[in-house]
Amino acid sequence: MQFTVEREPFLEAVSRLSRIVSNRTSYPVLEGIFLSAEQGRLTMISYNLEISLKKVVYARTVEDGEIVLSARLLSDIIRRMDSTTVELRLDEKKKCRITGGSAVFEIETMDAADFPEMPSFIDGKQLNIFGKELLEMTSGTSFAVAPVEGSRPILMGINISVTDNLLKFVAIDGFRLAIRRLKIANSENMNFVISGKSLDEIIRLITNPEEEIQILIGSKMISFTVNGYHMVCRLMEGDFVDYERTIPKEFKQRLVVKVQDILSVLERISLLISDSFSTPVRCYMEEEQIIFNCVTGMGKITETYQSDLEGDPFEIGLSSRYLTEALKATGDDMVQIKFDGSRQGIVITPLSGDDYMYMIMPMRLSNNDNR
Repeated sequence: MQFTVEREPFLEAVSRLSRIVSNRTSYPVLEGIFLSAEQGRLTMISYNLEISLKKVVYARTVEDGEIVLSARLLSDIIRRMDSTTVELRLDEKKKCRITGGSAVFEIETMDAADFPEMPSFIDGKQLNIFGKELLEMTSGTSFAVAPVEGSRPILMGINISVTDNLLKFVAIDGFRLAIRRLKIANSENMNFVISGKSLDEIIRLITNPEEEIQILIGSKMISFTVNGYHMVCRLMEGDFVDYERTIPKEFKQRLVVKVQDILSVLERISLLISDSFSTPVRCYMEEEQIIFNCVTGMGKITETYQSDLEGDPFEIGLSSRYLTEALKATGDDMVQIKFDGSRQGIVITPLSGDDYMYMIMPMRLSNNDNR
């Protein structure tokens, strides 16, 4: 095998493919990138048994062939070369000679025959969405995905559904709920769960927000075609949680706030909150103001924000991080926050419409949290 490629597009593809590669696996070949040179095309694949990613780039091929190279080593080598092109050649001892400028590397290879075949399917429901829409829907919900596998692995995923041309993304981790809605055209009804990690990798591939992304949903797999890359992921098994029953049906209090003002208050409060444990922010909801109060081992802070409360005054404990992430995800200048007293989840929605909804469960307050 022998071929020459332009360094920049090769490096970009290797860098993106390396993100999929398994770092710790009992199959060493999965730590590599599969390379297949044939008739002026270089096909590159990485696969971790959950997500596979493929990219095809132009190459000047002298001799066709296939190899697997360490993703980490290949990326490091190409990144540090100062040439405009890179040549790869497999010698008779199965070592790969990589040449760029005056630098020549000889590295070990892995047998391409040991690399698992990339999953593929042709039957499924199709969904087309613009890059900017997928970015908004994913970034507006993925922060509420459970970060680690617990008693309910399904919470590490995002529930995606289409009903009567209404696309909905839902994520819930047991402490908060995120919902985004988008009206689309000409789509079949569908309902599935995909891991938040998979969606995060997809949106990293988006370089043109106006590009239309092609999505094919099968019974067990889903594929995305974006920016010249083809990604195939496993769908998560099992039923998603019945989140509808967790949302309060009635509200006793309501506030309208400027998002940036509240974010600024929370940013100042977070200076006293350690990441090593969770400390509630005590919020006194009064008729014409909110009094934020937080006491930690580092000190205490009290700040007042002017806002008219609809309903009876009360106090509630909230996570500054959860509230910050939800407010940032709205993308709006002003939002309404609805309450059903101090023991039910608070709900953040637009002033009009239902493009999104964020719910955050309250935190228990103790006497030590008093101002």
